[in-house]
Amino acid sequence: MKAPRTDESPEGRPDTAEVVLAARNVAKSFGAVHALKGVNFDVHRGQVTTLFGENGAGKSTLMKILSGVQLPTSGELILDGEPVQIRSTVEARDRGISIIHQELSLAPNMNVRDNIFMGREIMGRTGIDYAAEERETRALMRELEEDIDPLTLVENLRLGQQQIVEIARALSVNSRILIMDEPTSALSASEVEVLFGVIRDLKAKGVSIVYISHHLEEALTITDHAVVLRDGIMTAYAPRDEIDLEWIVRNMVGENFDLGTPPEGHEMGPPALELKGLCVPAASGSGYAVNRLDLTVRSGEVVCIYGLMGAGRTEMMECVAGRLPASEGQILLHGKEVSNPTIAGQIGAGLVLVPEDRQRDGLVQTMSVGRNLSLASIGQFTRGLFTNRREEDVIVDQAIREVTVKTDGASAPIGSLSGGNQQKVVIGKMLATKPSVVLLDEPSRGIDIGAKSEVFRILADHAKDGMAVIYSTSEVGECLAIAHRVIVMRRGTIAAEFTHDVTKEQIMAASGESLVA
Repeated sequence: MKAPRTDESPEGRPDTAEVVLAARNVAKSFGAVHALKGVNFDVHRGQVTTLFGENGAGKSTLMKILSGVQLPTSGELILDGEPVQIRSTVEARDRGISIIHQELSLAPNMNVRDNIFMGREIMGRTGIDYAAEERETRALMRELEEDIDPLTLVENLRLGQQQIVEIARALSVNSRILIMDEPTSALSASEVEVLFGVIRDLKAKGVSIVYISHHLEEALTITDHAVVLRDGIMTAYAPRDEIDLEWIVRNMVGENFDLGTPPEGHEMGPPALELKGLCVPAASGSGYAVNRLDLTVRSGEVVCIYGLMGAGRTEMMECVAGRLPASEGQILLHGKEVSNPTIAGQIGAGLVLVPEDRQRDGLVQTMSVGRNLSLASIGQFTRGLFTNRREEDVIVDQAIREVTVKTDGASAPIGSLSGGNQQKVVIGKMLATKPSVVLLDEPSRGIDIGAKSEVFRILADHAKDGMAVIYSTSEVGECLAIAHRVIVMRRGTIAAEFTHDVTKEQIMAASGESLVA
């Protein structure tokens, strides 16, 4: 394999496609934190450039600069051969540049149609032409093969459907440069295939794609060439035919490693969580999202729940955590039945949930990193109406170290962190309550391979100390990480149960999915 190209020699690349947008020596600082340190980056006409890197490597910062969300501290952007300053997203859109953000930027209290055309409404003779907007929205949904009514409120859509709306909004602008920051993080396998088909069509029309993903193998199927960022510096570049999974991992984290193995060297204790005949009504009001489910998880055991979108994983976890009501069945925590559980009650009893949607359910955007980390364990350092800041600082500092949050300090705004580090804050917040049972719904969403390894190591260590760990995932590879058992859910029930030596093919077959090479 050829040696990777780096920032020091951006010229002489083998790409024959025209460079339509380039970053030259771009740097960005946030106080004492240097997010980018003189990056050179090219966007080629009609090609997909995939940007890899760990959380905090500077990927999202670079994309925000290219799309007008942020201005660089130094360096320049060159568009169509001319230096430009892109001062806003509106200016970027006018120049043909759009971005699909990793964190959804939709208005949940508005319908799908209004979200797609917000700020650039189609005007008729007497005002906004809602009929025309609805027709275009339906056409976009057909293109994305998603049956979503344009008049549905966004807050009533599941997370994957909200991601589809975000993608549709970007496609509706007819951009010539489209930046996709983790566009598949909430999509099912079939939705990913549809999106990749759309990307191929866009390439054929000359649209340039910048693609960011922590799904490494998935990204390799769509990329034309790859760039790796590490600590704000571009460390490697290569065309598609020179890269593989090992090349990406080595340049991202410095070594090739797996996500871990099931924790050993300890005996499992008695049942920590028992579900008996659990039923959770579907959000549609018809049928059940979870249908007569039985599950027992012992202290010190790690159980993975795998299933496709709509399998009932999220509904089961949210019911156990007190977020959704059960219509039938029992929930037992350490042998004692929990009737009508509430979120606060379950946290107090030692059961916590790390939710799938960190922005909506896991973080308070107006609070600092430290306040977000201490929020769930506030009872540990409050006395009546007063808080003990010293005790709170101890909890926060320990959480930052335990989940390795990369931050400028506990007082830093939560919005200053990368998506993956925000996810670590959500996990750290719940672990700070010292739970005996932890549920994690898609804990690696938006987390790079290095951070995944850290998170799974943390969970394995807690399992050795007797904590029951239940995590759900739609990535079959993560089932083979640290789980003692793999439970496959399908249509609200348990379709199969395996030990840790199960194969990918067995898991996917049980879920009703086929393995595509």
